[in-house]
Amino acid sequence: MGTVARQVVFGVCMVLAFACVCYAWAVFKTHSGTNFWMVWVVFAVLFEAFGGGFLFHWWDAMPRLIRDILVALICIAVVAFGTVEGCIVSKMGAQGKPGLDYVIVLGAQVHRARPSRVLKFRLDKAIEYLNDNPKTICIVSGGQGSEPFPEAQGMADYLKTNGIAESRIVEESKSKTTEENIINSKKLIADENASVGIITNDFHVFRALQIARKNGLDDAQGIAAGSPPDMLVNNMVREFFAEIKFLL
Repeated sequence: MGTVARQVVFGVCMVLAFACVCYAWAVFKTHSGTNFWMVWVVFAVLFEAFGGGFLFHWWDAMPRLIRDILVALICIAVVAFGTVEGCIVSKMGAQGKPGLDYVIVLGAQVHRARPSRVLKFRLDKAIEYLNDNPKTICIVSGGQGSEPFPEAQGMADYLKTNGIAESRIVEESKSKTTEENIINSKKLIADENASVGIITNDFHVFRALQIARKNGLDDAQGIAAGSPPDMLVNNMVREFFAEIKFLL
């Protein structure tokens, strides 16, 4: 590779690294309750190292076997990422069947006066479904982390404020993970033959349904809510790592 080409690769990598740092800051400023913003800083460092490797001939100095192994690992990572993201996208438009006996709304961070942006999408979708299906019971699931009260309480308050009758809302306030959401909510469903929908953000539906089926809700229906557009890239990448963790 010639000097000009090396400089071009280095320049592109520096631009990508800078973009990753800027996005990390944007994600950090959302105060979403996770530290995933740091992954974007790691990506920035990797882009810098990759670009520097071309510009300063570090890549050429590596033993051929090491280079081949790295290329193979990169190819495997790209294929795995594309496959998982394809599966995630395949469920992003899921709407479930009408007339379900129960819907489970998976919890997310709540603030003292309002749900977080991500959770608001889920709750607004639940309101839409419950208004269209007046016999459906809603289980709101989420425990208390750093919030001033359990997520389920904040979720129930939001639903009631927006016209959903208290008699249609069941609170499950112990869960701290998606798997606990599913397991604990299932215990609140007396009829094992009841039809169930899972309401969560579009990027989360695929994994949520896997977890539901793993825990005995074999016929669970995915109901995809929207998600903040500016955080979609972050959430899709984060979901990739969450899916790999689930599979392992």
